[in-house]
Amino acid sequence: MIPKTLVPPNDIKWGVICCLIFGLILCASMPLNAQSQAPLSIPDSTWIDIPDATGDQVAVSAASLYRPYESRPASSANVTAWIQIDLGESCPIDLVRLYPSVGLFRSGGGFPVRFRIESSDDPLFGTSELIADRTASDYPNPGNYVTEFTTRNMQGRFVRLTVTRLATQSTSYGRSSGENRYVFSLSKVDVVSEGRDIAEGCPVTADSQYGNTDDLQQLTRPVRPQGEYIVTDNQENVTPVSSWKPVQNKVDPPLGGVSLNAGIFRTAMQNNIGYLLESYSVDQLLRQFWERAGKPVPSGLPDPQPFWEVQLAGSNAGRFLMGAGNTLRWIEDAELRRRMNAIVDGIEECRLPNGYIMAYPESTLFVSERAAYTRSWTTHGLIEAGYAGNLKAFELLRGYYDWYNRCPYLPKLLRGAAQGGQGMVANTRMYFTPVGKPGDIQVIQRYFQENYWLKALSERDVSALWQYPYDRPHCYLFTIFEAYLDLYRATGDRFYLDAILGAWDLVHNNWENIGGSISIIEFLDSPPKSHYLYDRLGETCGSAFWILINQRLHNLFPEEEKYIAEIEKSIYNVILANQKGSSGFRYHTMLVGVKEGATSNNTCCEGQGTRIVGSLAEYIYSIGADGIYINLFEPSDIHWTYKETDFRLEMETPFPFQPDVKLIVSTPQPVQMKIRIRIPSWASDDMPLMVNGEPIAVGSAGSYSELDRIWSDGDIISFTLPMVFKMTAYSGVDQIPNHGKRYALEYGPLLMAVVGTADLPIQQIDADNVARAFRPKSDQPLHFEMAGRRSIGSGSTVELMPYWLVDEQCFTCFPAME
Repeated sequence: MIPKTLVPPNDIKWGVICCLIFGLILCASMPLNAQSQAPLSIPDSTWIDIPDATGDQVAVSAASLYRPYESRPASSANVTAWIQIDLGESCPIDLVRLYPSVGLFRSGGGFPVRFRIESSDDPLFGTSELIADRTASDYPNPGNYVTEFTTRNMQGRFVRLTVTRLATQSTSYGRSSGENRYVFSLSKVDVVSEGRDIAEGCPVTADSQYGNTDDLQQLTRPVRPQGEYIVTDNQENVTPVSSWKPVQNKVDPPLGGVSLNAGIFRTAMQNNIGYLLESYSVDQLLRQFWERAGKPVPSGLPDPQPFWEVQLAGSNAGRFLMGAGNTLRWIEDAELRRRMNAIVDGIEECRLPNGYIMAYPESTLFVSERAAYTRSWTTHGLIEAGYAGNLKAFELLRGYYDWYNRCPYLPKLLRGAAQGGQGMVANTRMYFTPVGKPGDIQVIQRYFQENYWLKALSERDVSALWQYPYDRPHCYLFTIFEAYLDLYRATGDRFYLDAILGAWDLVHNNWENIGGSISIIEFLDSPPKSHYLYDRLGETCGSAFWILINQRLHNLFPEEEKYIAEIEKSIYNVILANQKGSSGFRYHTMLVGVKEGATSNNTCCEGQGTRIVGSLAEYIYSIGADGIYINLFEPSDIHWTYKETDFRLEMETPFPFQPDVKLIVSTPQPVQMKIRIRIPSWASDDMPLMVNGEPIAVGSAGSYSELDRIWSDGDIISFTLPMVFKMTAYSGVDQIPNHGKRYALEYGPLLMAVVGTADLPIQQIDADNVARAFRPKSDQPLHFEMAGRRSIGSGSTVELMPYWLVDEQCFTCFPAME
C-alpha cells in the first residue's frame, strides 16, 4: 500500500488550555515528512503516514462532528472497554482501519495499548471471528499512522473493538500535574468492503462503564469534504494574471494625516504606547531570532513564556511591531520608534542568504502554530513598520516571501500546520504592499483555497463555521475571510466575494452577541445563537478580525452604513472595554459578573488588541475619489490633498459623552467636494444637518447624508446625534429560570452595564419606559442612577454606566427583564 498523509483530527482544545494555564508544553520539533519513517512490519496491519504532532496532551476540539472519540476515564489501565459498529446487515469485511487521535499537542494519544477486533452476526458476540488480536503485549503507539487490519474471507454484521489495556493520559486540564487517567481514543473507524467504507453513518454503541455516548457517532462520521489527507495542491484554482480584473476600493482608509485631539481614542493610544514600552525589552523581543541565527543572547533576560514566546517564536516581535507601527502613523514617540527600528534591524541581522527571516528554523515550521499564526504576526508587524516609515521592513518581507512562495512545505501547510488557514492573510496583505507580487496571491489559490467551504459560506450554511471540518473552529477563521476579500480585490472573481458576504451574514446573525462581541471560540462548543453569558467567549482578537473584515467591506461598499456600525460597536464594547490602561488587554469579553484581569505576556488577544488600538485613527474617516466619508465621531482633524488642494477638516465633539458634533473646513481656496456624514443605524430619529448655522439636509438612520457643494475656508458643519436608551432582547440560552426574557440596555452604540455589589440585583424595567428608569448623574457623564429602583433580590445603590468603563466592579450587561 502506498503511504498517504492524513489530516490530524480536531483535538486541540484541552492541550491549548493546558499551555495557557500551566505553561507546561515545551517546544518540540515535528518532522516535515513522516513518510520517510519506515512503518513497522506487522503481518496483518499497514500503517499510513500523517504528519507528526507535538507533546502528549489530551485534547478535544469544539467541532463536535469531527472531534475524536475518547472513552470515559478509568483509574487503572487494566480494564476492559469496547465500542461496536452495527453495519445493518451481514457483509463481507476486507479490512478495518483505525485512525489515531493526533493533533497539535499529541501524536496518537489514547491509542489502545492492548486490544482485539472481532466481527459477528450476534450483537452479544456469543460467537465471533477474530480480525486482529493484540492483547498479549503492548501495541506500539502508531503516532501519526492510520493502522489497517486485513481479513481473510470474513463476514459479519457487527464489528467490535475491545480494549483490554487503556492508554495513559496525564496533566490534562482540570487535573493536577502528574495525576494520571486511562482512556482510549480514536478519531474514526472504517470497515472496508470491496473498496468502500460500509461503516460510514452506522450506529455505534459502547460498554456502559467506559463508553462515552456523547461522541460515539464521530467514529463512523463521513469523510471530510476534501478528504482525510494532508496534501493540498490544486493547480486548477490558480488563475493567470492576464485574466484578473482587479476591483478598486471605492474608498480607502488614511495611512496618515489624522491627528487625534483630546478624547477617548487618544487616551487609548497613549495607554497603548505605555503598554508596548512596559511589557518587553528589545532584547526579549529579538531573543528567538538570535537563537535561531546562532548569535549570542544577553544574559539576565527573564525566562520566556513556554507557549506564547517559545512555541510561537517571533510572534512577540510581531505583536510589538503591529502595535508600534500602527501607533506611529498618528502619534510620534521617539522611544517607540527607536525600538521599532531596532527590532527591524535585529531581524535583518538574522536574515539567511535565501531571504528567510522567521525566528524559528524552517525545519520546525510545523511546530505548534508557527507556520500560520506566527508567520502572519511577523508579517503584519513588518507591514505596519513599513507604513510607519521603515522601508527596510518591506524589503525583508519581499525577500522572505520570494523564499516562502517556492518553499517545499506548501502542499502540507493548510492541513499539516495547526489552523493553517490563518496564515493566508499574510500572503494576501503582502500582495497589496508596495513590494507585492502576483505569486503572493497564486500561492494561496493553489495550496490554501477551499472551494467546498467557499460554496458553503455563500449558501449561508451555519455548519461551515462552528463545524469547520479541518482543525478546530475558532475566531481565527475570520482571518481567512480577510484573505478571500483580498483575493476578490486582486482577481475580481465574484466567487470570493459571495462567500464572504455569506460569512458576514452567518457571523452577524448567529455568533454576534449584543454589543458586538463574538460568541465563537476554539475552547468551547458554540452552537448558532447560543451566546453563552457565563463562559469565556468574546475573544478580543475575534473582534479585531471582525473590525478588519468590516473595514474591507466598507472600502468596497461605503454606502452601506452597517459595516461602520459593526466597527464602531466592536471598538467601544470590546477593544476599549478590554484595554486595561497601560497594563495590557483582557482576553475575553465577559458580559456578566466581573471582567478578567489584563494580561501582558504576548497572548493572541494582546497582539490584536494593540494592533487595533494603534490603528484607531484610520476608522474615523475614509477618502474617496470625490470626497470624504465621516464614519466615527471623535475629536480629531485630517489633512489630505484633494485635487491638488491642501484640505483640512477638524472635528470637534465630546462624543460619546455628549452628542454634539462640529466639522470645521480649512482650505486655501474654495473646492467642490462631497462630504458624506454617517447617520448611525442606532440614531433614534432623522438627523438634521446644518452648514454655517443654516439647515442643509436631513439624514435618516443607517445611511450617509451627502453634502455636495463648494466648500470655503471656515465653513462649519454641525449636527446632534440622536442618542437614546434602547432595550435589546437577549436570545441566547442563558435565560433566568422562572423569569421573562432578559434585555440589554444600549445608549447609542454603547453597551451599558448595571454596576452594583457582588449580590447583584436583577432590575425589572418596563421596556416601553426605559428612559424614565434612569436619571443622569450630574458629575459623571454617561453615568446614571435608577429612578425609583425596583429589584429582585438585595443590593446597594445601582449605577448604570458604559460597559467599556467598567473595571473591577461586579456588573451585568443584561439587567432588565420583561
